[in-house]
Amino acid sequence: MSTDSQPMGGAQPAGSLAERSITLEKEISRSDTHHGIDPSLETYASIMATNKPDMRGTGYIKLYLLAGTIFLCSTMSGFDSSLMGSINALPNYTEYFGLPATGNASTGIVFAIFQVGQIGGALFVWLIDWYGRIWHIFFGCLGVIIGTIITGLATNLPMFIGGRFLLSFFATLTTTAAPLYLVEISPAAYRGTIAGTFNTFYYVGSILATSSVYGCHKYLADQGDLDWRIPIWLQAVCAGLVLLVVKFFPESPRYLILIDKHDEAREIIIKYHTNGDPNHPLVDLQMKEMLQSVQGIPKATWKDLFDLRVLVETRSSRYRLMLNMVFSWFSQFSGNNIISYYLPVMLDAVGVKDTNTKLILNIIYAAIGWISATCGARLHDVVGRRKMLMGSTCGMAICLALVAAGSAGKIEYNNNAAATLSIVFIFVFGAVFSGAFTPMQPVYPAEVVSNRMRAKAMGAYKITSGAAGFLNTFVAPIALSSIGYWFYVFFVFWDTFEFTFIYFFFVETKGLTLEELDVIFEADNPRKASIEAKKKLQAIYKESVVTEKSVV
Repeated sequence: MSTDSQPMGGAQPAGSLAERSITLEKEISRSDTHHGIDPSLETYASIMATNKPDMRGTGYIKLYLLAGTIFLCSTMSGFDSSLMGSINALPNYTEYFGLPATGNASTGIVFAIFQVGQIGGALFVWLIDWYGRIWHIFFGCLGVIIGTIITGLATNLPMFIGGRFLLSFFATLTTTAAPLYLVEISPAAYRGTIAGTFNTFYYVGSILATSSVYGCHKYLADQGDLDWRIPIWLQAVCAGLVLLVVKFFPESPRYLILIDKHDEAREIIIKYHTNGDPNHPLVDLQMKEMLQSVQGIPKATWKDLFDLRVLVETRSSRYRLMLNMVFSWFSQFSGNNIISYYLPVMLDAVGVKDTNTKLILNIIYAAIGWISATCGARLHDVVGRRKMLMGSTCGMAICLALVAAGSAGKIEYNNNAAATLSIVFIFVFGAVFSGAFTPMQPVYPAEVVSNRMRAKAMGAYKITSGAAGFLNTFVAPIALSSIGYWFYVFFVFWDTFEFTFIYFFFVETKGLTLEELDVIFEADNPRKASIEAKKKLQAIYKESVVTEKSVV
């Protein structure tokens, strides 16, 4: 690798590998000065049992406020995704662009172009390692505003589709960098809760979108195309708010470590993880772990931004990439996109014809999903990722089986009770999926990869989820109109397969720092090693608490 290329992030030119290793060794030794820190599961568990930072301290409150602003990026994404599902139910919209109310290939393209833009945006995720996470969020929000303007002014279907492509492309920049940023800046004990809550705000956007469409349709349906154009313009609101403040936020400490800005990284850990206490043992532990994760690695240059070998160079990295991509596929191809995008069509199939009723049910569906996802974000840090995901896939299979049975009863025998059953379990399915998958959609793929892999792996995550979403949303209207409720039956078997795969291969990440997961993935069986580590952490925590009480 050439050392005379321009380094990332505007840092000083990289010296030799030997010089950088010496510098890192000095930094690591500095981290050991006060506490003799040994970066191990035992050390972290003991610190958290006896000297856990106050989650209500000033540093944590500042972190919550910062995260709350970043959550608006997810609100923006949820607004756009749910907007099309609601607008698709408006006669003014379908008539304006000449689309049939029951859906066809053109309808599928309007929805699926979002996934195409997502895949396109994912190809530029590597820029995160050049100019940082904050700039990526900034440029993404700026692009979303541009895409909204084009879509809002669209006078024909190609222009509308083009605007949605740009909106999706730039939204992907934002919604890739934002959760990655939260994963890297959040304390390990609350990473699932803080970073997981990000995606729950997708439902806030969904509720706002469906509510705005409902209100505009109710009061502006006789005003030409205003009932669907006004909600489209509202897509720019969240992006605009984030755009105004995000450049005042601190960078990710792990990105700062990658570009050799160690003192800045330490200050961020002190401020947000230990409530301003520079002598707290967590500061030295986390600094040493982060520094050791890059020890012996040359500073990345322009050439490294395009080098994908880091994703597959070892058995550990290949296993990590597999989990990243498989979870990405599962999170988009479990039956969830059918319901979120085509709920009005599904309701029509079981006898719900009134447009306002469909919109209200859309709002209720989103509200149930938000409540469930918010609870699930916290439960992931209590119950753990594996149990939550396995419970969800099992529940989804049962729900879709009942949805299929209810749909068959209504369609084949005109049984209204069966139709009611189908609608009820559509909503139950939404709650079951949201509780486990929604909080982890952008978090688990970022957790399971190393610091060096993360930016490129998040690109793989977006490409995979975009491909799954494209297949799902483009095929769904055709499948629903061709084979009807048998499409739900297919997902019953698919979700059963997901349960089995998660059980045998998924790694538990609860309570472990991102660097401690490096040790887990080096094991012969990472899944087994993660479960054993979880049990060990619980035992150490209990022992440390007992010891602390006996000393007192």
